Amino acid sequence: MTSSPDPQSELLYGLDDRPPVPAALLAALQHMLASFVAIITPTLIIGGTLGLGSEIPYLISMALVVSGVGTFIQARRFGPVGSGLMALQGTSFAFLSSILAAGFIAKAKGGGPDEILSLIFGVCFFGAFVEIVLSQFLHKLKTFINPLVTGIVITTIGLSLIKVGVTDLAGGFNAPDFGSLTNLALGGGVLLLIIIMNQSRNMYLRSGAIFVGLVVGFLVAIGMGKVDFSGLSELDWYALPVPFKYGISFDFAAFLPVALIYLITTIEASGDLTATSMISKQPISGDKYRQRIRAGVLADGVNSAIAAVFNTFPNTTFSQNNGVIQLTGIASRYVAYWIAGILVLLGLFPIIGGVLQQLPKPVLGGATLVMFGTVAAAGIRILATVNMDRRSMLIMAVAFGLGLGVDSVPDLFKNLPEMAQNVMGSAVTMSGLSALILNTVLSGRPVEDVEVPAKDPATSV
Repeated sequence: MTSSPDPQSELLYGLDDRPPVPAALLAALQHMLASFVAIITPTLIIGGTLGLGSEIPYLISMALVVSGVGTFIQARRFGPVGSGLMALQGTSFAFLSSILAAGFIAKAKGGGPDEILSLIFGVCFFGAFVEIVLSQFLHKLKTFINPLVTGIVITTIGLSLIKVGVTDLAGGFNAPDFGSLTNLALGGGVLLLIIIMNQSRNMYLRSGAIFVGLVVGFLVAIGMGKVDFSGLSELDWYALPVPFKYGISFDFAAFLPVALIYLITTIEASGDLTATSMISKQPISGDKYRQRIRAGVLADGVNSAIAAVFNTFPNTTFSQNNGVIQLTGIASRYVAYWIAGILVLLGLFPIIGGVLQQLPKPVLGGATLVMFGTVAAAGIRILATVNMDRRSMLIMAVAFGLGLGVDSVPDLFKNLPEMAQNVMGSAVTMSGLSALILNTVLSGRPVEDVEVPAKDPATSV
């Protein structure tokens, strides 16, 4: 049944509301556009670095299909699997270094694309069970999901992603015209349009801000000659999922760093789902909250196992979509069904996704910059529920100092062993582990023993 928006709420549609089809479809398109490039980019990086050549288009298609399936599982919830939130699943950037390491192990043994992908998907499949098992102990390991640790992780995620948004706005990494006036004007115009529309009292203009900003920016970019559709003729018209198309193999040296990243993504997924709960005006403390997080992390692991079976890389909950929820005011999990259908459709018919793949970086950066900023703001709101005593302030100071320090000076650990670089070289990993360890060992009343009442996001700061 369709519910009417609550005029007293920041949300136009709550978690269990059913928006009208036009509003649901519009919101779904915005989520998809905000995530499309992030879903396919890890595949492009891995495929290019490992020289997978002709296999890349198929891998991209499978990334989109599995993201759609995973999003449906996460939102629909099947028994104990799935958070029931509007939480979009997509290919995780966190695994890039460990997956590339596994690929180079296979390549060093003389393996071609089939052998490389066989090893990668093998270790990723077995590694997913690390997250699946850990999800069942989250209710006993409260230090993983208390407001202090998750608030720090979410804030760090947002702050570290802002650099990506700004870089895209300027033209993207290594762009020959990086920082040109045309790029800045194009990205800045998209950002300005989104801000203006988001401040409108008209619910349809507000909920469509990101979509309109991206579409208008895309059309302007076409007029400026920044879009090239010439490569579309080389794409296949359809792609069918084939389980373990490249086979499956295993190597412990390749498995260990992948398993370690699954441990870290358990923390990240907990933080992202906490932010989604808060923005959706759901509890962020108590048994119902912990059960939701446990089910969501379990779905994260299950979806990563499904990803390996169907020839793509590990999935995780996307944090940028929390920004879309906040900007559109639509938290309905039923929108996720539309998102899932769109992503599967794009995956099965690569030509459609190929058009969207041409979205210029400045256009995307103008939209993602504000979304990544709202992710950081969501983390700050969670931290605002914590008692800021001397112990909490110290944990925050060290966690942010180390995490953002690593992000600012990426060569800090270049002389350490490669595995240590993989773990300590990520801002989110360093910040999250620091907060987790300090919250466990520092004397004082543990944060996880403090019950934090769920607050309205509009009044929690």
